[in-house]
Amino acid sequence: MNKTQIKRIYDDPAQSDGYRILVDRIWPRGISKERAMLDDWIKDIAPSNKLRKWFDHDPEKFEEFEKKYRIELKEKEKELKELREKAKEKTLSLLYGAKDTTHNQAIVLQKVLEECH
Repeated sequence: MNKTQIKRIYDDPAQSDGYRILVDRIWPRGISKERAMLDDWIKDIAPSNKLRKWFDHDPEKFEEFEKKYRIELKEKEKELKELREKAKEKTLSLLYGAKDTTHNQAIVLQKVLEECH
């Protein structure tokens, strides 16, 4: 697998981003489609609305959020397989809108993608 990186969608796009994928269920505020420069938006791989609302970006809930999100991702094997295949070809940038750069779904998704299957 090539490189998988995570990046806030509010950060400027870069040539090194490779394939840019938004992994949020809802579109981030204040970002135009042009500025986002996305290659894909995979809403279905994002945490469910129920889980997203429960977590509410509370760092104290992150450990439990990760466990619950991993359970949800077990139902998304097709999408995960497609992302792993893309990562063999080029860098994947998993984009998210959260302000917290250490407690968000992209971190969990990156770990899951990089684990051996």
